[in-house]
Amino acid sequence: MPILQPADPIRALALPGGGNISLALRRSMKARHILIKIDDASGEVELVLPRRAAIRDGLAFAQERAGWIEDRLGALPAAVPFHAGTVLPLMGKPLLLGRPRNGTRLVRQVGRLLEVPDTDGQFAERVRRWLIAEARREIGERANALAARIDRPIRRLAIRDTATRWGSCSAAGGLSFSWRLVLAPPRVLDYVVAHEVAHLREMNHGGRFWRLVHELAGDPMAERAWLRRNGSRLRRYGRT
Repeated sequence: MPILQPADPIRALALPGGGNISLALRRSMKARHILIKIDDASGEVELVLPRRAAIRDGLAFAQERAGWIEDRLGALPAAVPFHAGTVLPLMGKPLLLGRPRNGTRLVRQVGRLLEVPDTDGQFAERVRRWLIAEARREIGERANALAARIDRPIRRLAIRDTATRWGSCSAAGGLSFSWRLVLAPPRVLDYVVAHEVAHLREMNHGGRFWRLVHELAGDPMAERAWLRRNGSRLRRYGRT
């Protein structure tokens, strides 16, 4: 029997500090209790309802926790939209977004400046596509080199805007990475690529897997800590 979703999946939630936020309602077969989920990337707040939970009970649950929600949203890093004047940490070095002076329609990097045409309101989308291409190049070079070292083929390499994972490896030998890794320092990117390539040989997180990661990228303790501290900030780039 299908789950009946709320007729109005978006509701307003009043915050103690004033103003309202949008609350997305969703029913779940798996949920046993009413849950509140906050997306660190988008800042979206979702109210997850078990199959038989009343919507009014869910809304009351959310309202009781409005202060906690407000605190969580306030603790998120500020969104960094892609527009002229924004500075991005491309591979750990500052890259200024600007408009071209000569009327070109091509996105191009000139030193530490990225010239982005904006004749049709597609400035942010052009920046995003350029970053994806950069990520594909940087990650592809590293992944192919490391895969050759362990004599394992990469069946497919995908670059995505993942919600939680920085990378993944499928049982079929496909690798997937977040394009946002190109905004991290090179050593962090090296570690994530090595982690997923190591899974081509060891599809687990056992001792042999971690020894292989150390062999490919050295001790990853500092890079793992960097991602824990800065991961939510990376996910805020390109948001409005």
